[in-house]
Amino acid sequence: MSELFAAHGLRKAYPGVVANDNVSFSIDEGEIHALLGENGAGKSTLVKMIYGLVKPDEGHMTFLGAPFAPPEPRAARGAGVAMVFQHFSLFDALSVAENVALGMENPPKPARLAARITEVSNEYGLPLDPHRTVGDLSAGERQRVEIIRCLLQDPRLLIMDEPTSVLTPQEVEILFATLQKLRAEGTSILYISHKLEEIRALCDRATILRLGKVVGHAVPRENTASELAEMMVGTALHRPERELAPSGEIALEVANLSVKSTNPFGTSLRDVSLMVRKGEVLGIGGVAGNGQDELLAALSGEATSAPDTVRLHGQPIGKLPPPARRKLGLLSAPEERLGHAAAPEMSLTENALLSARLRKKLTRNDFINWKAAQAFAEEVIAAFDVRTPGPHVAARSLSGGNLQKFVMGREIEQKPEVLVVNQPTWGVDASAAAAIRQALLDLAADGAAIVVISQDLDELMEISTSFAALNGGRLSAPVPVEGLTMERIGLMLGGAHDMEVAHEHHAEAHA
Repeated sequence: MSELFAAHGLRKAYPGVVANDNVSFSIDEGEIHALLGENGAGKSTLVKMIYGLVKPDEGHMTFLGAPFAPPEPRAARGAGVAMVFQHFSLFDALSVAENVALGMENPPKPARLAARITEVSNEYGLPLDPHRTVGDLSAGERQRVEIIRCLLQDPRLLIMDEPTSVLTPQEVEILFATLQKLRAEGTSILYISHKLEEIRALCDRATILRLGKVVGHAVPRENTASELAEMMVGTALHRPERELAPSGEIALEVANLSVKSTNPFGTSLRDVSLMVRKGEVLGIGGVAGNGQDELLAALSGEATSAPDTVRLHGQPIGKLPPPARRKLGLLSAPEERLGHAAAPEMSLTENALLSARLRKKLTRNDFINWKAAQAFAEEVIAAFDVRTPGPHVAARSLSGGNLQKFVMGREIEQKPEVLVVNQPTWGVDASAAAAIRQALLDLAADGAAIVVISQDLDELMEISTSFAALNGGRLSAPVPVEGLTMERIGLMLGGAHDMEVAHEHHAEAHA
């Protein structure tokens, strides 16, 4: 196989941190190459250099044997490099075809472009209607738009950053079939993912980064997921362990909650009921876009409802806003970390203050106690191994995974009585995910009631005592996790579960 791309001694430093240090690796033509590493290992900086978003301080790259130094993404695309980002860059109000056209240098006429989208999407097993409005698409369909937009450029190298984080197991299978077809046609793929079993199933070779340096190369299928994880972190991984024993006392109760989504493309909640006891972890699964954001908003107080629809320790709180709920002990962490869970331009100290002001008593006579706020931010950074120069840096300067660790740590360290989280380990590496899950289990073991909303079914099976599925804004009755099969879960996620059986299980579990 001939070499398509090579990096030679790449280095990139930012104030207080060396993101990449003497990084060298190569990608062959028709190869799926994995880029592995913990959060903050330098993966994002490296692919940004390849895609022309960042200029290396030292070192050089070659593409098809020629010097390669794209000054901007347009130049990288012109050379044959395309990228599908972890965060989609689509406009909800525009059609599929209009979104695709925006990502092309010289888009063809609308009718021709629509025909090409239909043709290429069907050819690669990712069918798309070019006339549909993007806001009406599922997360998996949105990803198809990003991929097809790239494929219409006939790339030689396709970079994919966490491509399966919002997909159902069935959509993952379809994506893998597409990537294998591309590989067979000679397209190379640089694949970034924290899901190591996916890496083992899909990738031919892997380059492993740790603290900005290449620490090894591997053939993923010849290693176990644990071995790959240990190469990434340098130590053995610890699986979360804790036997939970719900106390019987109801901490959070939701009854017949219906909330209209404020997002014109969102999903309204319809007649949602749930009950979580002290020491219990309720796992809520569902494909993205089925009401997860709306449910978190309704429980956190961002979206209010009739007083009796949400009760905390028997007290009606449906009308209370987030600060009042926080004061009573109900804390939350939303999925969107940058802009929702954290203010991008504010420092970590300021972000710690935003949510912990009341419970950690970070103000005195309405004046901010900056020393106490900084001490709390430092406590979170230390407890959750947040890789950052210090609490003074802006939230947006952290890698996605490190910001996720800070956001989760900020809430957990406040010792809530009820904690509601959406996608708690999204975009974090295996070691950090295990640490966050363990912290949630420890919190539950200390008597907190926890609601974990997640698209990661393995995560939910690992830490939950009971499971419910969210589908089209409706929540199934929770069932005990013990003895629950993936087949049953699949039926529940699709809304085709036997509600009567589920209600019987729910009654037994809370009898």
